[in-house]
Amino acid sequence: MREASKKTGSTFFYVIIRIGHDPMKNQRIEYIIDEIVDQYMFADKTFRPWIIGFSGGKDSTVLLMLVWLALRRIKDMPGPLQLQRPVYVVCNDTLVENPIISTYVDEVLVKIEIAAREEGLPILVQKTIPKLEDSFWVNVIGKGYPVPNTAFRWCTDRMKIKPTANFITEQVNACGEAIILIGTRKAESATRARSIKKHEIHGKRLTHHTILQNTYVYAPIKELLLEEVWYIINAIPSPWGFDNSILFNIYMDASADDYECPTVVTDKSHSSCGQSRFGCWVCTVVKDDKSMRALIENGREWMRPLYDFRNDLERQRNIISNRIPYRRDGRRAVNDMGPYIFSYRAKTLKRLLEVQRLLQQHDPKIKLISDQELIAIQVNWYRDFNFGYRVSEIYNSVYKESFVMSEKVKNTLEADLMKEVCSESPKEGELIEQLLLLQKSKSLMQRRRGLKSEIETRLSDFVKNTKQ
Repeated sequence: MREASKKTGSTFFYVIIRIGHDPMKNQRIEYIIDEIVDQYMFADKTFRPWIIGFSGGKDSTVLLMLVWLALRRIKDMPGPLQLQRPVYVVCNDTLVENPIISTYVDEVLVKIEIAAREEGLPILVQKTIPKLEDSFWVNVIGKGYPVPNTAFRWCTDRMKIKPTANFITEQVNACGEAIILIGTRKAESATRARSIKKHEIHGKRLTHHTILQNTYVYAPIKELLLEEVWYIINAIPSPWGFDNSILFNIYMDASADDYECPTVVTDKSHSSCGQSRFGCWVCTVVKDDKSMRALIENGREWMRPLYDFRNDLERQRNIISNRIPYRRDGRRAVNDMGPYIFSYRAKTLKRLLEVQRLLQQHDPKIKLISDQELIAIQVNWYRDFNFGYRVSEIYNSVYKESFVMSEKVKNTLEADLMKEVCSESPKEGELIEQLLLLQKSKSLMQRRRGLKSEIETRLSDFVKNTKQ
């Protein structure tokens, strides 16, 4: 029996589910699992790989749970070679995920890998990340991109879509076609319901992907309601042996006051939980990160430096004194609001490292920016002819320890030799050093394209400044 109550025009919403028997006897759950079994075994005779987009959130968790249970049933069927189709669990890491979610997802993925191997299921975990030059900090601090907003949302394509699309394309190239399983539900929003209806084909489970060729989309849980999603998480043990109450509690703590917060009850131990959305902790597209604010208010005070830093990034975005009046290609920027000036980039890097060091007192494993990104930032500064700020010096000022850039010792010897040879012409020595740094930056990034034009530009600037 299920009881539901909803107060129109309010965020108050509760649902009570009472099941007096095995939760796996629930007809809706049984129907979805049977459908997945049919699609895997009978409706599609090919071995096109399945690709599950897994974020670690409630919907993708339920999707993977039901697929896992379906694969178990297929494995128990009589006959050889039943599980021939690979199922990839693809998780995209933007490198700026909420640390709580990032830690949780990493632990879950390890459990999934181990359990799938032990059960002999064709489930393979794949983590995708953006290319180094597409990462958030390389773009913001290295290239001076203003942090994203609704008008300039450069992050989604570079950090989310491209990495996963590249993996899917690889599977399509290898197998001819692929099927993506998504945890989209009609009940999420009116917009989502319209989108699903627009693309679904009557009588067909699979729909064509709107962008990727030879790729199909399958949404097994599209009819599930929010309370049913939470019922599955709370009532059915995780097939890979993880404690689902951890996910439940994360959502509960991340529920802001003005979020719709359902109550899903399968036994007396379950209380209320929200449906907060998690994303990048640096996201400045939203006006306020309500989930992170709620997490702080519910006891995770160690996250406050992240929240404050994110808010500072948003507030300082459109301060004209932080921006260069020209675009990166040299054209005049609209309203003189081009990339960030180098001093602001350096200040942002120092503040980021300070926040990282502070958070590492809570958890030493937290890393907000990688060593590779630090090197790439320095490379981009060299390419933009910024030789006044050094990443290693900023890092050392925060951590009070040396950050050894590639070939640092060799660079020191070269610098000493250059000073000796060019003692009578220090400006020429400085020019040669800068040209060498440009060449080395290209080597670090393994991309020599554009080196000739950058050297010519630097020489031209030097000649112009010398004549003045």
